[in-house]
Amino acid sequence: MAPSVSDKRDGPADDPIAKAKAALQQTNEPSYPFYYPYFDVEEKFPPTEIFEFIDPGTRADPAKPHLLNPNTTTKDISPYLGTEVTGTQISQLSKEGLDELALYAAERKLLIFRDQDFKDLAPDRQIEIARHFGPIQRHPTSGNVKGYPEFHVERPIPEYRGGDRINGTSWHSDVSYEKQPPGTTFFFILDQPETGGDTLFLSQAEAYRRLSPEFQKRLEGLRAVHSAVEQAEFSRRRGGPVRREPVETEHPLVRVHPVTGEKALYVNQGFTRRIVGFKHEESEYLLKFLFDHISKSADFHVRATYRPGTVVVWDNRLTAHSATGDFDKVIRRHAVRLTPQAEVPVPA
Repeated sequence: MAPSVSDKRDGPADDPIAKAKAALQQTNEPSYPFYYPYFDVEEKFPPTEIFEFIDPGTRADPAKPHLLNPNTTTKDISPYLGTEVTGTQISQLSKEGLDELALYAAERKLLIFRDQDFKDLAPDRQIEIARHFGPIQRHPTSGNVKGYPEFHVERPIPEYRGGDRINGTSWHSDVSYEKQPPGTTFFFILDQPETGGDTLFLSQAEAYRRLSPEFQKRLEGLRAVHSAVEQAEFSRRRGGPVRREPVETEHPLVRVHPVTGEKALYVNQGFTRRIVGFKHEESEYLLKFLFDHISKSADFHVRATYRPGTVVVWDNRLTAHSATGDFDKVIRRHAVRLTPQAEVPVPA
């Protein structure tokens, strides 16, 4: 058998440090075993119900004095989305600071916070912070934490790459099939490869703006079906849980953000299946164009990189993202998502 990528990179075979690193990778023991993914096929959730939602960003001071303090440094990754933030601890933010975080995430679409203590907080405190942004979605099929279904635990990415796929890129907006899909979302890294394992993000707002005015008008008012069926069937085939029966929900093809008023496409290859009122060929043709448009327009894409202490916050209403499975399977990548739900999407 050919040596793995990690074997090649670790150095000479007689290097004791390299041997220790290789042994640790092979055991695949996580640094944070509390968050090891838990699957209980007997665990069941009731159907989701509509709830009243007021985005905390509507209460925020536009100057963001509680979020961006004198010690904070920011660096925009792209004009359209993505900002790196250092010098602000999410765990220390007041309610006003969390409101400002919601506004900032809506404005910049993606925020990458460095040197955070978030992963070392008690789970109840992590959940408390995330709940400021809405009720937390409990995932129907993914691994969670025993006793804490609010956590969505990421498995190593290469496992999801099908045998008939050339690459593992899969653009999606998290659980967009929900009646009230997510808004401000938290993702914190526990273990990551030395290289690789990044996340790609794109701006669905900029994707909408790039279209011609006439084409924008044609899309506004259209609705599309977002489906959880394939995700549930995939879990069943693997003997995994289906904690809630899968739903299919109609959402506007173009939605309006409740805080910024910004219009954005709301389609993604992961869950959008058909356009309401169109015949099959018409729907397939238009969706293919839109999927190609958002996936191939690299000038409004960015790459979120991770290092110890990184917390990524993004607005699922204005973005799509994809994992990158560009690391060997023996290398551990362990991360957790908290996914607060937001409003019923408002059509443009």
